[in-house]
Amino acid sequence: MLRFLKGDKVLWVILGLLAIFSFLPVFSASSNLAYVVGKGTPLGHLLKHFVVLVIGFVLMFFVHRIPFQYFKGIALLLLPVVVILLIYTVSQGTVIQGANASRWIQIPIVGISFQTSTLASVVLLVYVARYLSKTTVYSPFFKASFVPLWIPVFLIVLLILPANLSTAAILFFMVCLLVFLSGYPLKYLGAMCGMALTVLMLFFLLSKSFPDWMPNRVDTWTSRVESFFNADDTVGNYQIERAKVAIATGGLFGQGAGKSMMKNFLPQSSSDFIYAIIVEEFGLIGGVGLILLYVLLLFRVLVIANRTEDVFGKLVVMGLGLSVILQALINIGVALQFLPVTGQTLPLVSSGGTSAWMTCIAFGIILSVSMAFNKNENASRQKVVQENNPLSVLSETV
Repeated sequence: MLRFLKGDKVLWVILGLLAIFSFLPVFSASSNLAYVVGKGTPLGHLLKHFVVLVIGFVLMFFVHRIPFQYFKGIALLLLPVVVILLIYTVSQGTVIQGANASRWIQIPIVGISFQTSTLASVVLLVYVARYLSKTTVYSPFFKASFVPLWIPVFLIVLLILPANLSTAAILFFMVCLLVFLSGYPLKYLGAMCGMALTVLMLFFLLSKSFPDWMPNRVDTWTSRVESFFNADDTVGNYQIERAKVAIATGGLFGQGAGKSMMKNFLPQSSSDFIYAIIVEEFGLIGGVGLILLYVLLLFRVLVIANRTEDVFGKLVVMGLGLSVILQALINIGVALQFLPVTGQTLPLVSSGGTSAWMTCIAFGIILSVSMAFNKNENASRQKVVQENNPLSVLSETV
């Protein structure tokens, strides 16, 4: 089986370990959905998580066999598609308790919900990497880059923003990081960040002044930030307080697999706050061990990016890889009360569908880049061996 897996073998192992480890906390935390919410059974949720990861790794396998240069054209073709999907998602106007909940669309016939912002994030990062790799980045003209680069970025980020601030912020930050790494002039990058901040403030003001103008989550965002800085707000900090109790009771070795108590009181125990359940059941050792896996994942991403000579390959690895690591750090930071509640899942560990699939596709592209590097490295080694082989010299002479 391993002979069919190409690319960075260490990266394959790390991804596999994260997926295998996820079954225990997901099975345990899903009891909240089964017995408290009354939705399904723990075994049913575990089976669903298993199917999601199997589909995800199948997608990763097929994606990593595609030459990574092909993703330049794929991203260019998919960019207008994701814009249309985002517009359709926003136009649904799904509202829950006055807030915009338009994040998913229902796929006809199969009845599966699909979060369009996750697909848009992957496509946009690959598109930006493509543009930067095809442009003379040492002295780009701001006017020349505004339409092909920044217009798609602002359009997609603004379409994601009303329903999902954290995803929009992560996406824009990763775009700015790629642009910075490519050598884009800092004065132009600073101007675009200033423009983005102005647009964000204008969006907040319009949303507050005209709340019926567009369903949004501005009130939810402000209440989360206020609750984060107000420790006495027991209502707003309900989830954080339960997460803190779960982490505190975990101790060094934890309560044991499946023995969490706080999973019955945390509404998002199998997704947004699964790290708290992991620490409660597996203790400090389990929590630190999981963080180390993500650190190793970051290390492999940096190694692959450093070894890749192709500019597009470097940028796409950095963009896709670091965005997943950043998402993991945000999820863990929320559970540890370092950050306000954001709703970001723990990659390849939290239960979910679209997010896990897009993460697998992202790492499939990264593995495709590493596979191309391995081919070039093997070819170089064979050339060196042939040059140092006396028999090959003799055959050429004859």
